Amino acid sequence: MTRRIWLIAGPTASGKSALALRLARETGAEILGADALQLYRDIPILSAAPSEAERVEVPHHLIGVADAADGWSVGRWQRAALEVLDRLDGPAVIVGGTGLYFKALTEGLAEVPQIPAKVREEVLALDEVVLRSKLSDCDPQAESRISPGDLQRLRRAYEVFVATGRSLTDWQADASGALPADSYATVCLAPPRDALYDRCDARLEAMLDQGVLAEVEALMGRNLSPALPALKAVGYREFATHLRGETSLETALAAAQMETRRYAKRQMTWMRGQMADWPRIEALDPEAQWRQFLALTPGLTP
Repeated sequence: MTRRIWLIAGPTASGKSALALRLARETGAEILGADALQLYRDIPILSAAPSEAERVEVPHHLIGVADAADGWSVGRWQRAALEVLDRLDGPAVIVGGTGLYFKALTEGLAEVPQIPAKVREEVLALDEVVLRSKLSDCDPQAESRISPGDLQRLRRAYEVFVATGRSLTDWQADASGALPADSYATVCLAPPRDALYDRCDARLEAMLDQGVLAEVEALMGRNLSPALPALKAVGYREFATHLRGETSLETALAAAQMETRRYAKRQMTWMRGQMADWPRIEALDPEAQWRQFLALTPGLTP
């Protein structure tokens, strides 16, 4: 594959969207969103989606394409992303903070059958010691690679075996849909934590001026299931609590800011573990990020 594809990952508020937009301007690339929340047209403010002006200037894909009532899976996003890439003639910049989306593109995705609710409930009742003992028998490779305390991944590995009679490791060996290794370049934004947290706080304050309360109120009025991905957007629950008259706006904002910082921390932790070999950009200033990106990208003319 000769077309150039750049993958830009990073935690929320790290400046990855601005970096992707600049790269697209310089190269004539189109942008493809790898963000599980920016998919939904109902929450452009909560998800910090690209502005209308930015989307007019540079073509964007998989941004604001889904209704909040329609929950997308990783597999559905991967298929849609590959379809977009197949249609494009020129370069592409894939940018976002959803690590599993990038993992699906770089490693492929195993189409594991849906796990019955009864199996999930049974596995949920098991503690780590029991899970590891059972996994060591049915999927020793998964047991050995899952870090201590990572109950979510332990449960996932064991429930797959219980439901399908086949280990998760075997399913993953059949993963499909990965991009050719020579078709893309990667970079991960990893700015200083304190500076990133300050930017997270400022972003939440700016959302109030942008009309986030009206956005949340409109979504509340649809009475959708709280299990849907769009309703799990950081800030939705906190601002909804205020709109129901249960907290002050100041309290809601502080809670949303705290949850955003926690979300950014989880993203950074995931990326350190799952994207350890991706080149890092540690600056937060946009110009410094661009300079570091150019240093990591031989042959790219600014």
